[in-house]
Amino acid sequence: MKKQDILGFMLESGLIPIIRTTLSEKAIQVSEAMIKGEVKILEITMSVPKALQVLEKAADKFGDEVVVGAGTVLDPETARASIIAGAQFIVSPNVNFQVIEVCKRYTKIAIPGAMTPTEILQAWEKGADVVKVFPINVLGGAKYIKALKAPLPQIRLIPTGGVDLDNITGMIKAGADMVGVGGSLVDKKAIVEGRFEIITQRAKQFVHKVREAKQQE
Repeated sequence: MKKQDILGFMLESGLIPIIRTTLSEKAIQVSEAMIKGEVKILEITMSVPKALQVLEKAADKFGDEVVVGAGTVLDPETARASIIAGAQFIVSPNVNFQVIEVCKRYTKIAIPGAMTPTEILQAWEKGADVVKVFPINVLGGAKYIKALKAPLPQIRLIPTGGVDLDNITGMIKAGADMVGVGGSLVDKKAIVEGRFEIITQRAKQFVHKVREAKQQE
């Protein structure tokens, strides 16, 4: 798929689950559970042990079913390594122009993280495909997304950090193009106990909630 087709697919899906575990083998099991829950996108964070190996395995194993990307990418070297491992998109908690440039060079999707309107606009002007507004729970939630979209309607935004089933609808109605979800979806206790069916069930709830909210736009 071409970059624009992948981006369109991601925007239509609207949900990026953030997979962050302390055991690399669990990340693959969590990914499988997510896919069973109808998730179409997977973000493997670079904080996972042996993250690049996990990313490569996930891309090889699930790449035909879902879009796999890398998260918590802090520098251009890691961005390039992630792309070589199979990442179709790169997510960062900050704005690093060199990371954006690497994504452009390899025609992959750049999703840098920003807080202020200045940071968000700078990231967009440098070539970000979507800007991650992080941490949204500290910044004011849906109200902040709505406030940003008023002067910056052209910029695609993905609020992340504290997004859950209770506030997803508000985020999307406020103008969020996608949502990034971590702890409220990837249940740490369920992972430790090996109860991946809980993650599958929760994934279904999130997918349904996002789909429902997008239909109401």
